Amino acid sequence: MADPARASRLASRIKVIIAEALRTRVKDDRAEMVTVTDARVTNDLQHASVYYTVLAPDPETKAGVEEVLAANQGLLRREMGRQLSIRLTPTLEFVADEIPESAAHLEDLLAKAREQDEKVRALREQAEPTSESPYRTDADAGEANAPGDRPAPEDR
Repeated sequence: MADPARASRLASRIKVIIAEALRTRVKDDRAEMVTVTDARVTNDLQHASVYYTVLAPDPETKAGVEEVLAANQGLLRREMGRQLSIRLTPTLEFVADEIPESAAHLEDLLAKAREQDEKVRALREQAEPTSESPYRTDADAGEANAPGDRPAPEDR
């Protein structure tokens, strides 16, 4: 079992190696649209998950990028093995990073909440009190015991 700090350092190194190899070694134009966002390595240093995003949001481009990554997985692993000084080269798994999409969704929700806040603020500025004094007076307390109301505690 490896040290978690060592696994973390190895993951950051793998992230850089894969990003550089995609830019220089892979001979496909679709590889230029890939941004490596994160890499994680298991504590036994046997498996590496590489998270990526695609610059173009359309599904055809994303499918093309997945094909490029799958087709060049061996090349990327070989490049990673050459540059790392460890006994066994980890297996690679490419995972599409969903964080940018969820962040955009949260930004949309926050914008809607701000709009609602502005509407409430505008209504509050135009609102007028229902009476001159918003507080109950002693004269109002006597009127509270109308027929059918419960009696006050001192009347019981």
